[in-house]
Amino acid sequence: MPQAAWSNKRERQYEHIKSGALKHGAGTKRAEEIAARTVNKERARHGESKTASKTSTEDMSSARRGGLRSHSGPGGRTYQQLYAEAASRKIKGRSSMNKAELEKALRA
Repeated sequence: MPQAAWSNKRERQYEHIKSGALKHGAGTKRAEEIAARTVNKERARHGESKTASKTSTEDMSSARRGGLRSHSGPGGRTYQQLYAEAASRKIKGRSSMNKAELEKALRA
């Protein structure tokens, strides 16, 4: 899925991220999606793309975010991720729960 607008560096980055995602058990299509999104975000952060969303330029970098917002990385999922899952599972009282309480409710 490498695109014509990507430099050789970005194509290598894409392949590296894709192979890492495949190694960690992602399917081919999911690995390609993860790699493409990551490369495009990095391009936007470095001014290599014509347009960029606010989150692409102002949010933390993809490399840093990977460990912080993953399901099992340091600190686990964010409060917002837990709350969104609780909302989708219609857990009552979620609006008054803190992060630890949301984690406990979602485990049950």
